[in-house]
Amino acid sequence: MKEYSTEMIRNVALISHATVGKTSLAEAMLFSAKAINRMGTIDDGSTASDYHQDEIDRKFSISTTLLHCEWKDCKINIVDTPGYSDFVGEVVGALGVVETAVVLVNAVAGVEVGTEMNFKYVTSKNVSSVFFINLCDREHSNFDAAVASIQESFGNKAIPVQIAVNCGEGFNKIIDLLAMKLITFDDKGAAAVGDIPADLQDQADTAHETLIEAIAEADDDLLEKFLEEGELSPEDIINGLRNGISSGVVSPILAGAAGQAKGSEQLLDFIATYCPSPQKHTEITGTDVSGENEVKLPATSEASLAAQVFKTMSEQHLGELTFFRVFSGRIQASSEIFNSTRNKAEKIGQLYVMNGKKRLDVPAVAAGDIGAAVKLKDTHTGNTLCLKSKQILLPEIDFPKPVIRTAIEPKKKGEEDKIATGLATLHEEDPTFIITVDPELHQTILAGQGELHLDIIIRKLQEKYHTEVELIEPKIPYRETIRKKTEGQSKYKKQSGGRGQYGDVHLRIEPMQRGEGFEFANEIVGGVVPGKYIPAVEKGVKEAMVSGVISGCQVVDVKVALYYGSYHTVDSSDMAFKIAASMGFRKLFKEADPVLLEPIYNIEVRVPEEYMGDVMGDISSRRGKIAGMAAEGKFQVIKAQVPLAELYKYSTTLRSITQGRGIHSREFSHYEETPREVQQKIMAAYEAERENN
Repeated sequence: MKEYSTEMIRNVALISHATVGKTSLAEAMLFSAKAINRMGTIDDGSTASDYHQDEIDRKFSISTTLLHCEWKDCKINIVDTPGYSDFVGEVVGALGVVETAVVLVNAVAGVEVGTEMNFKYVTSKNVSSVFFINLCDREHSNFDAAVASIQESFGNKAIPVQIAVNCGEGFNKIIDLLAMKLITFDDKGAAAVGDIPADLQDQADTAHETLIEAIAEADDDLLEKFLEEGELSPEDIINGLRNGISSGVVSPILAGAAGQAKGSEQLLDFIATYCPSPQKHTEITGTDVSGENEVKLPATSEASLAAQVFKTMSEQHLGELTFFRVFSGRIQASSEIFNSTRNKAEKIGQLYVMNGKKRLDVPAVAAGDIGAAVKLKDTHTGNTLCLKSKQILLPEIDFPKPVIRTAIEPKKKGEEDKIATGLATLHEEDPTFIITVDPELHQTILAGQGELHLDIIIRKLQEKYHTEVELIEPKIPYRETIRKKTEGQSKYKKQSGGRGQYGDVHLRIEPMQRGEGFEFANEIVGGVVPGKYIPAVEKGVKEAMVSGVISGCQVVDVKVALYYGSYHTVDSSDMAFKIAASMGFRKLFKEADPVLLEPIYNIEVRVPEEYMGDVMGDISSRRGKIAGMAAEGKFQVIKAQVPLAELYKYSTTLRSITQGRGIHSREFSHYEETPREVQQKIMAAYEAERENN
């Protein structure tokens, strides 16, 4: 394959809610461009994009797949992303390396919640957008309703450049509003161009005029010309539409039926003609390795190298495969580069461009292009690749936070190290799940984007590392504190022949404001407790706080004062005073009206309006407090605060309640008092566990 110049490259990501046809559209685009000889299907498991066994078995995308084709002297890189929210990290990574997002919309259902969620990343990453209304060949499909849904969700910058004429099972016609021609498809997706029928002319004229006005309004000079002359030249329309898409003020709407390759050729035409090249950004901005000083490089192949890894994966019989986008300079095969994120040199062997699992050797990957390399030793997702002589760090990929957590235990004893190694390696491939060994809970906690996401991780762990784990409900990191002030004496005295142990402390404990932590005050006067024993008293109190008193959970927000005591010149020691302080703290804590605190999380739930009542009822049943509601397009956003203890497998329940159309995010907010009846259950369980042990 020849090396394309930067201006002749187009990078597009296909994004949408699940099951809207991204993989089918990618297949149709490859077929139209003759990159493949026949179209595979998801049902047969024969598509270029969904080639992993998991994807074939489940019949949906799990990972981002890199594809490419050549069209009208352009190289078009197509990044096919998963639609399920469990794999949103794949979408985030993909949108960081493209200039255009092709946003698929269901011609039957309109904009769905996953589409809206993904579009937020399109906006935040300053990526241009093109809408493609797919499934126009389905029963009950409605082009006008789908357009209205897009405009309701994303505004009037979304404007049709095509009209699907006869949506439904016999769909085969669209009107091209730029050329003002009727396009008719045969059963294989081949197009014939003809004149617009008289009965559709008025509709086409009105839509064409609306489109030209939108193009004119995207540019002040064009608008002035349009107002003066009442029309725009073909050249003005082309340039105006290009600039409008590039700047994000115009989002064109196209239509088709990807499963029959109807509209895929026209989409390729549109991408090559109107969508921005990597030269949309004339330079790229990063920092030096200190992270303090800004570094800028021109987005050309002649400049110094700056590339970012947006995905890594382990392929059978091949090893680690690293996907990267070159933003500046070029990477050559059999060369040495530098990983500035990890401060490691890397040897590049072979370079590839990809079509699913098929690899094509290339001698170099130029600025603006996307490629892959194998067997890089220390390079992982999000890392920056550059020259050692001119180092740069590109902004890290901001992956979403986990929304589900579970604890894991090995099914066989002695496999803890193997599991830890496997999960650490899988995390390098997929940073959207987090693994933590919690010393407080004595559990290994796995957190990810959904139950399906965790299921995939566990399966990979079993396949690649031949070890199995059991998923169990994670413990909750409760906190203990007190409501009132109290004081008293604690004496530790032990005599067993020879030197004894003697420590005598008088402690006062009192509550502090929530979040203030711990304060120790030394109020000893007159040396009744020598200064050398004071640190031991504080240490004894802290150790008691870590292990807890009423539930085995950490104590917080208390002030402890040592105000009196006594010592023995021979028998006193650091250990004696530490034990006395620990005993005294535990005794006083139980007398100071102890209470259990539980972690409260802010959750944001995005659902279609018809499910709002059911979702709010479920939140209330989880002891949640609704903080607010707001309409965003055709969806309702519910903000609430819910105890972490009530959020176990919430994403699965939400999916069930909303028929897969609801999503949520969560973030820790604060600790607050646990209801008395819940606290009593936790304390009783703790006492029972202590007795059994």
